Amino acid sequence: MSRILALQGAPREAIQAALAAFAARRRAEGWRVAGLIEVAAGPDGPGCAGQALLDLATGTLHPIGQDLGRHASACHLDSSGVAAACQSAINALAEGCDVLVLAKFGKLEAARSGLIDAFGHAMERDVPVLTSVAPSSMASWTAFEGGLARLAPPEADIVDAWWRAAAEPATPARPETAHENASPHHGLAVDPH
Repeated sequence: MSRILALQGAPREAIQAALAAFAARRRAEGWRVAGLIEVAAGPDGPGCAGQALLDLATGTLHPIGQDLGRHASACHLDSSGVAAACQSAINALAEGCDVLVLAKFGKLEAARSGLIDAFGHAMERDVPVLTSVAPSSMASWTAFEGGLARLAPPEADIVDAWWRAAAEPATPARPETAHENASPHHGLAVDPH
């Protein structure tokens, strides 16, 4: 049984929506879910302007896209925003969580930055991780995960079957309801597109 499941095979928006839906289902069952999903948090722009990482535990938005002007076409990530998001995921792991959702293993993680430390802390604590992998980063991902992960399409039944196997024999640490959560985003009524 793999403790890490990495989603592939769909557009970024569909994968982030699948991560958000998984988090919502687990939270509704009473599991402590932590981590980060990519959301649109500002006006659309060139490259990755307006993109942010939503902290699933606190509802905090960490802007990650640098607005380099209307003529920029490439995505230039704001490394300080990604670093702050990564630290929030590490903090949630230290406080205790049942599963960690991390938006993506991509070019920053392949270069051993971005969310790489959150992946590492989860692996050290044996916390199951649901993530996605950019196709361009597959070689780095394979070297990093060392056989601990498996790939899957972003289909709810496949992801839920992985979770049932990863969670056994654990039970939810404490019951949670939407009103107990401090963040308005805990219901995940967030458009991840």
